[in-house]
Amino acid sequence: MTLALTATAGAPPWRARGSGWVAAVALIALLPAAPVASLALTSLQGSWESWPNLIRYVLPDAALQSVALLVGVGVFVAAVGCGAAWLVTAYEFPGRRALSWLLLLPLAIPTYVVAYAYLDLTHPLGPIQGAIRWMLGYHSPREFRLPDIRGMTGCILLLGLVLYPYVYLAVRATFLGQSGALVEAARTLGVSRSGVFWRVALPLARPAVALGVSLALMEALNDVGASEFLGVKTVTLSVYSTWVTRSDLPGAAQIALAMLILVVGLVAIERWGRRRQRFAAGARSARPFAARRLTGWKAAMALALGALPVLFGFALPAGHIANEAWKRLSFAGFSGPILSEIGNTVMVSAAATVIVVALGAVAAYAARLKPLGASKLLARVSTIGYAIPGTVVVIGLLAPIGAIDGAIASTGSMFGVATGLALVGSGAALTLAYAVRFLAIGVGGAEAGLARVPLTLDGAARTLGDGPGGAFLRVHLPLAKGSIAAAALLVFVDVMKELPATLLIRPLNFETLATHLYAEAARGTYEDGAIAALIIVAVGILPVILLSRIGEGVRRTSESSATLAKTR
Repeated sequence: MTLALTATAGAPPWRARGSGWVAAVALIALLPAAPVASLALTSLQGSWESWPNLIRYVLPDAALQSVALLVGVGVFVAAVGCGAAWLVTAYEFPGRRALSWLLLLPLAIPTYVVAYAYLDLTHPLGPIQGAIRWMLGYHSPREFRLPDIRGMTGCILLLGLVLYPYVYLAVRATFLGQSGALVEAARTLGVSRSGVFWRVALPLARPAVALGVSLALMEALNDVGASEFLGVKTVTLSVYSTWVTRSDLPGAAQIALAMLILVVGLVAIERWGRRRQRFAAGARSARPFAARRLTGWKAAMALALGALPVLFGFALPAGHIANEAWKRLSFAGFSGPILSEIGNTVMVSAAATVIVVALGAVAAYAARLKPLGASKLLARVSTIGYAIPGTVVVIGLLAPIGAIDGAIASTGSMFGVATGLALVGSGAALTLAYAVRFLAIGVGGAEAGLARVPLTLDGAARTLGDGPGGAFLRVHLPLAKGSIAAAALLVFVDVMKELPATLLIRPLNFETLATHLYAEAARGTYEDGAIAALIIVAVGILPVILLSRIGEGVRRTSESSATLAKTR
């Protein structure tokens, strides 16, 4: 009886025995913390005499373009994401249910793939300009030519078309959970339906907007391929070019430190936007607001308006890539390098996924064992890698990885064995960079799964003789496997699409689908990279399907609540 009462009260009776788990999560937290500390040390090894040159010629332009890009992308994704979420939540029209998950499809396409596709589509001799000239009666690009998509405006539009689903997903979930009583009260006071959006729904969704925008901006800041293809020199691209082109690693580390200020600012904006999240959540009730039914031309207009982001963010680039891939396959078939690159991509993605999921489960379980101790803080520290661009992560890892490789080579030479660069040459360093970058997904997925396991089961496992480790393997892990599997899928796809980290720390003669596509696009041979791009997009659709099912579950829960409220 005493054990049962203790378990029901909340804390498992053996939580005090979780010191080993806390030590494990402390080691895990070192993964993302070490690159930041190493980055500072690497920057000190360089000559600070170069800073006047960087401040005068490099950083002002790069910082200005980065800020302009982030502001533009932030405004775009907030407008499109919130508008799309309100459209499919507040209105009922034919095709709405399909549109609600189709709006997630741009997440399947990496930003550099969209840039690659649109550079080909909008070329003066490409299909879009050719079709426009045909309709207007022109015969050559000399007579009529659209403005070049390269530049800040084009980069903002293309990145925004890919990244708006971050805002759409978060805001739609918030709209579905908002109280119908608040909307009805506003309508009773004479507020129009558009006024309800601006004065009730959107203010309550502000935390979700801040979260979605910050995630989109972090992805935009991490981008290298799209900004380089479109001629926008961001801080991230400056870090990359300073290291690769000028072979100045300390200088790149110095710029990366300045770049972290932008990252900290984005995180601060997200935290500021969510500072009243508890108040917004407290306004929920069992009855969501009812969607307004549209018919006739209004329904057709709503469907067409909602389909525009899907058309330009997914259908056009994906269709063009599929067409180019088919032409390439019909002409030359699968090439040997593509097959080996598929194998390389699957190998490193699978290895990184296993590591991230295992470490994430350990960190989340340690935080469950001691929710008020150091393990909770350490679990949060382990997730900071997702906020750091891949370029910065790699530069921060180079010093410790180089030291370990040097120690291994020295040990090997004592026994007459030439080990070379054991970590970098084997791809282990690349896998480690992926683990640092995406550990937050593994921790978040495991926490979501463990949160559904009642604390009473911890006490029950103890009464049956299991310690923390046994309960984790036989109780918690089987019950949380759904959320952990979903996190594994997200990690696998994100690793497969990751370009900056792969470009910088991959072994020699080791190409993945992402680096192959980047190389072909840099050479202007778009058709040769279409197959790699199509495979990336096809695999990227898998997490979109997962997210659409989650969103459908939220919608069904809201509809069930509404039905229950009506029966009462």
